[in-house]
Amino acid sequence: MGDSLKVRRLGESRVIETCNHENKRDNSFWQFLRKDKNTRHLFQLAFLLVTLSTGLRFFIYVFHAGGNGAISVSRPAGVEGFLPIGALISWKRFFLTGVWDTVHPAAMVIFGFAIVISFIAHKAFCSWLCPVGAVSEWLWRIRPNLFLPELVIPRWLDISLRLVKYVLLGFFLWITWNMSVRAITVFINTPYYKVSDVKMLHFFTRMSALTGIVLVILVIGSIFVKNFWCRYFCPYGALTGLVAILSPFRVRRDKDKCISCGACSKACPHRIDVMRTRSVANPECSACLDCVVVCPAEGALSFRLTKLRKLVVTPFSLGVGIVGLFSVVYVIAAWSGYWESSITELEFRQMLRILDHQVISHPSW
Repeated sequence: MGDSLKVRRLGESRVIETCNHENKRDNSFWQFLRKDKNTRHLFQLAFLLVTLSTGLRFFIYVFHAGGNGAISVSRPAGVEGFLPIGALISWKRFFLTGVWDTVHPAAMVIFGFAIVISFIAHKAFCSWLCPVGAVSEWLWRIRPNLFLPELVIPRWLDISLRLVKYVLLGFFLWITWNMSVRAITVFINTPYYKVSDVKMLHFFTRMSALTGIVLVILVIGSIFVKNFWCRYFCPYGALTGLVAILSPFRVRRDKDKCISCGACSKACPHRIDVMRTRSVANPECSACLDCVVVCPAEGALSFRLTKLRKLVVTPFSLGVGIVGLFSVVYVIAAWSGYWESSITELEFRQMLRILDHQVISHPSW
């Protein structure tokens, strides 16, 4: 027993020394990009910048459309990614009738992509692309620099709070289930839905006191609690997590190569005990691969298919694959006319002029 323990410790030290040597060997930008510990955050940053630029462009478009002059920018369809509820009911109508939503078509494309990539790559949309998830995660990561303590939620309370996002998801699914095709069609053609992207913009530019208080609570919570929003309140993440249960790709542990150091379990932002799991099928797992990155034992942890041991997906290849797939989906959608809204500039200007009128209020049934 003593000899085997010495061998294991020697193996650990050699693995760590090798990792340190590899880290010091090449400091080029390409090598920086390829380093597993940096990969996901760079992809997050890229998509966050794209999201911010899309939001700024839409703000300029709405500002110009509200006046009488020419509009200097085109309407960015990508802003519809923030309309998941509209996309959800539109997908229901599409499955039942084959009719695509021409008012906010990009919302359906982005929502559909999020579901597909969550099935293929186990909820990777949340940890690699979602800008809200990135901000929530980074707020927690800056906490040590502010000399603030981490708030560790007791396990019983953590499990209870996690149910909130599933309750919210259940509420939206219940609404969708009870809407008839006719009701969905009527809603999609209401003035309210046609300017729902503007309403979402005004959520930030015309922020109410209640909205401000909620956002402050979410920011403070995200600083002290790891993945506060994603873990407890995001219904989008709840849906992608349920889809991810069926994903063929998972983080898998080779018990023969595992040295039981516990680094993977400690690194997991979702408090999954990876070290004691053969295959991570937990719906909370977002395929961030933080556990794989910190593992000092080569081959002990990998993101791969069940039976194809040689088909191992690295963080860099996963990020490139996600971006590549999204690019293909975008090109096909744009080329086939399933990306840009059918709302004309004239109609958009007319609805902006009556935006605060009763006719633009949320319809009720």
